Formats: sequence, structure tokens, C-alpha cells
Amino acid sequence: MADTRLAIVDGVRTPFCKMGTDLASLSADELGRIAVSALLAKTGLDPALVDEVIIGCVCQPFDAANIARVIALRAGIPESVPAATVNRNCASGMESLTAAAERMAAGRGSVFIVGGTESMTNVPLLYRPEAARKFGKLAKAKSASESLLAMARFRAGDFRPRVGLQMGLTDPVSGLNMGETAELLARENGITREAEDAFAHRSHGRAAAAAPMADEICPVYLNGNSITHDNGPRADSSPAGLAKLRTVFDQYGTVTAGNSSQVTDGAVSLLVMSAARAAELGFQPLGFLTHYAYTGCDPARMGLGPVSAIAKASANAGLKIEDADIVEINEAFAAQVLAVLQRVPVPEEKLNVNGGAIALGHPVGATGARLVLTALHELRRRKARRALVSLCVGGGQGAALWLEGS
Repeated sequence: MADTRLAIVDGVRTPFCKMGTDLASLSADELGRIAVSALLAKTGLDPALVDEVIIGCVCQPFDAANIARVIALRAGIPESVPAATVNRNCASGMESLTAAAERMAAGRGSVFIVGGTESMTNVPLLYRPEAARKFGKLAKAKSASESLLAMARFRAGDFRPRVGLQMGLTDPVSGLNMGETAELLARENGITREAEDAFAHRSHGRAAAAAPMADEICPVYLNGNSITHDNGPRADSSPAGLAKLRTVFDQYGTVTAGNSSQVTDGAVSLLVMSAARAAELGFQPLGFLTHYAYTGCDPARMGLGPVSAIAKASANAGLKIEDADIVEINEAFAAQVLAVLQRVPVPEEKLNVNGGAIALGHPVGATGARLVLTALHELRRRKARRALVSLCVGGGQGAALWLEGS
């Protein structure tokens, strides 16, 4: 019987670095190029064998429309190979993988490069619509007098920008930003500040100790320096230190910068193909995608998305939580993961064993692919069989994947 699973042959990622730090000068397309180029070098794959490149990106750069195509061409993928950018908000990196699985199942290709990229540092500041109109009239001015008249219409408020990142992290349906949705879950589910800080401390501790995670990372060479490590994990994290941080979203709330995911830059690239094609090309895959599901939920409680997605993916697979040797649930917020765990109990020794986004960061377009890469590496290290990977999605969705090690 033919093996219909999608093989994840190998993958690499750049270091994940906090917004405004080591990777700040690199655009999202350059981060993606670095990851894809490193993947091609690592695997030795002939780029001409790629059927399509599919890359997740949420904050699409204005100067790199269809960023997947820009990344592919700059990484040396032939012009004849098509490329598509996908956006399912925080699940965009997973969407790239499942989109490849669907193309493979439909007979529309057998070799794909997928992944995700995000430069949250470089999300632009935006002019307000009324200011943009005034700039438009200034650009159309045909004489000095018309230019002066157009300039005279500007007011100080026209030069106060709208923060694109802040707008992108606010749900237009519920009116809540992502941190406010975490506060809502904390209140409704009786989650304390102490529990959130303890969870965050554990994330940092595990990430700081996760030397094997270096297996995933390709160096980034910049200004004569080699960037080789994530810069978010804090070995000196302590509950006492976390307790000193002020809340961010609600004066009387519990969510702080310390128990939330870090705003981060980074990119991930995965080489995936049909199991038959992998065998034909002589690759031993890291593992396989076997089942997956996406579900919707209340946008104001978007953090609960993994609950229904895990249930649906598990039902499709005929599996239970106990069948997973390791579980990755993206740490958008400590309160969010703790609310999920009230409904989907996962043993602590199986959950986010190398830390999560609270320590490593959450470059939104790339995180889904990072979770897959991390989970498969951990399965290989443990010589274990199955991993369950899930995340919540801004706007009120959940995503969950079942993976098997090779």
C-alpha cells in the first residue's frame, strides 16, 4: 500500500532574536532567503527538483509582494518554480506545511520548500488616511504655490503615525488586542499571576538549557559577526524577578511582558516531499505529517483555539493525548496555555520540553514551522514515535498537527 504521508526531510531556522536587536537590520525576505539557502546547502537538494515554494508571512512587506517568490528567487530556486505566500495569522508556518500536503495529495507536486518568515522589527509605521490624502495632494501639486497651499493644510497630528504592529495585533472583530484576550482567559479561568509567572520561568529555564536546539539553527552572518543563538531565553529568570514586572494590558490584570511571548524576528525553512519521492532521492526524513485540523473559536478567546483543533485532529487520527510522546503548544501567553491545559491535560514532562515562545519568541509567520522542526528533532533525540503540535491563532482559530518520527 502506498505511503500517503508527507515526509518532512529536514529543516533549518535562523536564530530567533528580539525585535530591535541582532536581526533588526534584516528584512523578512532576507531572513527567509537565509533560511532557504541554508536548507538547500544542508540537504544538497537540486533546486530544480522543487515543485513549489510556500512561505507563511503575516506582516507582508510592502516592498516584497508575494514574499515567497522573492525569497525563492534570491535563494537560487529556478524561475520556472512557482511560489505562494500564505497567511493564517499565527498558524501561517503550519499553513505552508499543510498546503504542501494538500497539493501533494491532489497530485500537484511532490517536492516543496515550506516555512515562514517575519521581521516584526520592520513592520512599518503608517500615516492616518487624512494625512495620506494630504500627501497625495502635495504630490500632485504642479507649482510652488500649489505645493505651499497643500503643505499649509497639514496639522501636527498628521505626523503622528499609527503603529502597524499594534494594529496587526488587535482583532478588528472583538476589538481586543491579543494581550487583552489573554487577560480575559485569566479572569474567566481563575488563572493567577503566580501561576503565569511560574510557567514563564519554566519556559526560560528549559530554553536556556536546551543546547540540542542548536541543531535547528543556521548562523546569520552580519557586519562581520556570526549570530548563532536565540537571544530571548534568560538563564537568570526567576519568579521573584518576573513578579516585579508591571502588567501591560490591564492595570489590575496579570499579563506582563515576562509571561507573554516575545516580539521577535526570525525565519524557518523545511524541505518536505512525498514519502515515495524521499525514498527515491535517498533521503531519510526527520518525520512525517500524518493528520491535522484547523478550527474556529470566539475571537475574544482566541487562546482556546488549540482545544477544538486538538480534539478534531486527534479524532481524525484515531489518537488521544496520551499517544503523544511530546506536545508543543505555542506559548502566546502563559495565561492562554494554562487555560488550554485546564481543558486538555498534558503531563508537564511532555509539554514544551525545550521551552516555548515566552523564552524563544514568536515571529508570527514562522512559529508554526518552528514548532514542527523542534518537535521532530526532539522525537529523534528521544527515539520516540509521535508528537502533537498546536497553537492558537489571532482572530479566533486553532491549529493542530500529529507528527510521526522516522
